[in-house]
Amino acid sequence: MVLALPDEMFAPFGAGEGMLSSGDTAWVLTSAALVLFMTPGLAFFYGGLSRQKSVLNMMMMSFGSMGVVSAIYVLWGYSMSFASAHTGASDYFGVFDNPFSLWGLSPLTEVREIGGVDSFVLGGFGTVPAIVWVAFQLTFAVITVALISGAMAERMKFGTWLLFGGIWVTLVYFPLSHMVWGGGLLSASESGIAAKLFGVDDEGAANVAPIDFAGGTVVHINAGMAALVLAILLGKRAGFGKSAFRPHNVPFVLLGAAILWFGWFGFNVGSEGAADMIAGMVWINTTAATAAAMLAWLLVERIRDGHATSVGAASGVVAGLVAITPACGALSASGSLVLGAIAGVLSSLAIGLKYKFGYDDSLDVVGVHLVAGLWGTIGIGFLAVDSGLLYGEGIQQLVVQVVIALVAVIFTGIMTVIIAFIFKPLGWRVSQEDEDTGIDETEHAETAYELA
Repeated sequence: MVLALPDEMFAPFGAGEGMLSSGDTAWVLTSAALVLFMTPGLAFFYGGLSRQKSVLNMMMMSFGSMGVVSAIYVLWGYSMSFASAHTGASDYFGVFDNPFSLWGLSPLTEVREIGGVDSFVLGGFGTVPAIVWVAFQLTFAVITVALISGAMAERMKFGTWLLFGGIWVTLVYFPLSHMVWGGGLLSASESGIAAKLFGVDDEGAANVAPIDFAGGTVVHINAGMAALVLAILLGKRAGFGKSAFRPHNVPFVLLGAAILWFGWFGFNVGSEGAADMIAGMVWINTTAATAAAMLAWLLVERIRDGHATSVGAASGVVAGLVAITPACGALSASGSLVLGAIAGVLSSLAIGLKYKFGYDDSLDVVGVHLVAGLWGTIGIGFLAVDSGLLYGEGIQQLVVQVVIALVAVIFTGIMTVIIAFIFKPLGWRVSQEDEDTGIDETEHAETAYELA
């Protein structure tokens, strides 16, 4: 099939009814590039936090995710995430549709009248073509898998990691994405949880809609819960709790955090799908929450430890970005400051839980992404301008947010355990000798630095 899109179909700035917008399309393409850039940023962030003998492996886990997940997404990821009910999608799973050609996006193909002629168009998101929305959503899947890797630093076989990433994104990420954004169980559709709890309006939408603007459940709770499961099942690093595991390159950590903050504007603002006033509000909210979280983390460090650290500043930035992700389209700027500040405090305290409970979450994926993701998702119930409890709007939004967070935790936890046990015969960990030597040399035959 040859797809020809007439020039009349695109409006240069704003889009009329039934038209695509060249401005919105350009912004979403730019956002896709920004979000893709976040994964190399994460590689620097995680790499800097690792010890010198494992920095390359840590960075390769992020780059490996870019390769595996990108290939899978264009084969079957998009249809599994965004197929609609009339194509056979359920409340839990999309469809494995046309796995070898993106031009076969039949679940979303629509007909629009352009200049009096019916034209077949790859239906997308609002005023953006589907092929552009594929590019944007692909980058979310990539970084979600990469985030998990921080919990397994210095001890996981690289080949097993790549295989796990491909299976996990197919069986966990895509279904959860469909549930939240594809009209499934955690969406505002008439078959979603919120509709079952509080009913629907005259148009079939839930009276109280779940809010996850850019991925609090799909990305951060999802990745954080998977990281917790794998950290427990994989076991501790040699010397955990006895030896100091210090970051080998703090400037790398700060550089990674800076790239993440920069790219996160594509993550959050791009999720609006348009270059409009709401996108501007999301930009402000993202910045406000991130700044507040960083300052709050540093304050906790100063009170608790007597020092405000560079690694703490970088970690606070990430905690704020995580927390505001689901909430950035629903809060005011002042509400975003509150949300971010609480996220900074909670995450800075939560990173110590691994020592209390004895699981080795190497780079604090659980303490930052799971904790801040849960708070950001649930905090909407308190701070959402139109439906939050603190604005006098009742408890319904809070109940819905708690329910969708719990469903995400339970679904991801169970599925990750199942996948982990399926992979157990392959062997998860490198040998004790290889771990002592350094995973960079044993897995990749390289070292990060050639020092005399």
